[in-house]
Amino acid sequence: MTRRPKKAIVRKPPPTYRDCISDHPERKNVDWQIAIAQHAAYCQTLIDLGLDLYQLPQLDEHPDSCFVEDTAIVYQNKALITRLARATRRGEEKEVADILQESFETKYVKEPATIEGGDVIHLSNHLIVGRTQRTDNRGISYLSDWFDVDVTIIDSPKVIHLKSHVTALSDDLLITTKEFSEHPAFDEFDIILVPDDEKYAANTLVIGRTVLMPKGYEKTTRLIQDLGFSIILLDTSEFEKCEGALTCLSIIY
Repeated sequence: MTRRPKKAIVRKPPPTYRDCISDHPERKNVDWQIAIAQHAAYCQTLIDLGLDLYQLPQLDEHPDSCFVEDTAIVYQNKALITRLARATRRGEEKEVADILQESFETKYVKEPATIEGGDVIHLSNHLIVGRTQRTDNRGISYLSDWFDVDVTIIDSPKVIHLKSHVTALSDDLLITTKEFSEHPAFDEFDIILVPDDEKYAANTLVIGRTVLMPKGYEKTTRLIQDLGFSIILLDTSEFEKCEGALTCLSIIY
C-alpha cells in the first residue's frame, strides 16, 4: 500500500442531508442527527489513529457534500480535482481544492470528463479505477496522464462506485463482493470474498494495520481479523441509506 497517511479532509453532513442522491430503500428514513453523531465518531477514530483533520464547513446547498472522497484524488505528490458526474454535486470540490493546493501540485478535470474518487483504488505502484455510472473514459485519461502511473480499468457501468464493491487491504490483498471476485484484473491478488448477505462490508478503510469496517457484518469481520489486522467497527447506518460508506467520508493522504 501507499505510505501511512498523516492527514484527512472531512465535512459534516449538512441539515439538508436527507435530500441525498440515493435509491436505497431506507433513504426516506435518513436521520440527520444520527448521521452527525456517526460522523463525529468517524472523525474521532481518525484522530485516534494519528491523523490531523481538516474539517470543512457544512454545505447546505449540497446534501451529499459529506462524501468528500469523490471530490479529489491524491496520489504520491499530486492531486487531481475531480469533475463530479451529478450536476447537483458540482461545487463541493472548491474548498477541498484550496486545501490540497497548499501541499500538492494540482490539476482540475475539465468538462465533459467525469471522474470521482470513489472509483479509484490506491496501490503503491499503480491505480485501479472503475468505469462506472460516475467515471468515464475521459476522466480515466486524466488519471493516467496526470499521475503518470499504470492504471487498471474495471469496466462496471451499472455500479455507482467501484469501491462500494472492492477495496484494498494491502498491495496484494483485496476484499470484494462475488460480482468482482473472479475479474481477470484481480488474478494476481489474494481475495477475501464478502458473503452475499454482507456486501456492504466490502468497503473498508485501511490505516496501517488497522481496518475500519461498518458495524454489523460479523462474518466479514472475522475473515479480516483472522489475517492479523486490527479492526475498528463503526456504525454507518445513515451513510448506507445515502449509498455512502467509510471511504466516502474522507480524503486521506
